[in-house]
Amino acid sequence: MTSTYHLVTLGCPKNQVDSDKLAGTLTADGMRAVKDADEADLIVVNTCAFIDEARRESIDTVLALADQRRDGARLVVTGCMAERYGDELAEALPEVDRVTGFGVPVTLGYKPTPDDEPVPTSTFDLLNLPRPASERPWAYVKVAEGCDRACGFCAIPTFRGPQRSRTMDDVLAEVDALDAREIVLVAQDLAAYGRDQGVGDKAIVPLVESVAARVDRVRLLYLYPSELTDRLADTVCATGVPYFDLSLQHVSPPLMRRMRRWGDGSRFMERIAAIRAREPEAAFRSNFIVGYPGETEEDHDALLDFVAEARVDWCGFFAYSSEEGTYATGLDGEVAPGLVAERLGELTEIQDRITADRRDELIGRTVRVLVDEPGVGRTHREAPEIDGVVSVPEDLPVGTFQCVTVTGALGPDLEAASGAMVSG
Repeated sequence: MTSTYHLVTLGCPKNQVDSDKLAGTLTADGMRAVKDADEADLIVVNTCAFIDEARRESIDTVLALADQRRDGARLVVTGCMAERYGDELAEALPEVDRVTGFGVPVTLGYKPTPDDEPVPTSTFDLLNLPRPASERPWAYVKVAEGCDRACGFCAIPTFRGPQRSRTMDDVLAEVDALDAREIVLVAQDLAAYGRDQGVGDKAIVPLVESVAARVDRVRLLYLYPSELTDRLADTVCATGVPYFDLSLQHVSPPLMRRMRRWGDGSRFMERIAAIRAREPEAAFRSNFIVGYPGETEEDHDALLDFVAEARVDWCGFFAYSSEEGTYATGLDGEVAPGLVAERLGELTEIQDRITADRRDELIGRTVRVLVDEPGVGRTHREAPEIDGVVSVPEDLPVGTFQCVTVTGALGPDLEAASGAMVSG
């Protein structure tokens, strides 16, 4: 009888890529995926540890699955929390059979002993493991692991390590195997792809061009603003998907220095304006941290003004989370939680209105969508499972590109009527 597994993924698209590769490995070992945890012989939770809220969600999910599993089923925790808090997590969660990082196989039959040595990364490296063809018309592809930056708030380099880029041949082989119409390239610092191999910004452009030659759409996520050169911006626009996900985090010069980050509001606005002048259909996404130690009312006002002026299509705001081992944990100027919540509310109110306005501007226009599933499509303006969607007629074939006319907008989502099919 075939053993079964149930895999739960938390966190960012980079984690989803890891889960896809893990699922491919389990399937290759003869296991079969099941939708319900109580039907599985093995339950795996791929956790997120980026901020405190993500860690709480990971713990709650693990405990809920522990209650759901059937007698004899094993529960394994992997991912960022396992990498970062392995021994501590194992001690705190006696319900879990195993806590393991991605350097050791996650299998049903493998039972570790105290004398076990970790399997060398070279023998089980998720970054370069093969994946099955995508079940959806799109797929995320991770091109590098880790990060070489030292942002004051981020602990990722402490448990994911320095940047480690894949070879272009490996990335392109995975793109070909996925057989998807849209590929979303992801990394912690995507524009720095290849720098650890001595190539620098000369690598990301040919990679984007090579992927664009293979698929209908290529999209980039997580661009550090100082790395968005004119050449890279031109390359993105030339792919036909002028979508720019810029990791800005804040705009106040004094606070940016305390964050150990490059840039400020004026430089960011100049870059956004230049891209819009080059490509009026460009869409922008960013994220900002609220309540970083030392954030003053002047800093907050500067961010409010920037958000109102920049009018990016999509924007997320997150309360600062103190992370063990980061530079920011030693800073003074803690911002009271009540004040952080108030600032988050002000920013979200402005951005919700901007996003709604940007969507309203599309009403009456004909747009090109990729049909992801029955009744759901996306234009170049929407990254999968992150941004809004376009509701389309149910009879449009999944995996095709269609021209549809936008008839309405509801918050982040659009409604559209049929037009003509533009490709198979």
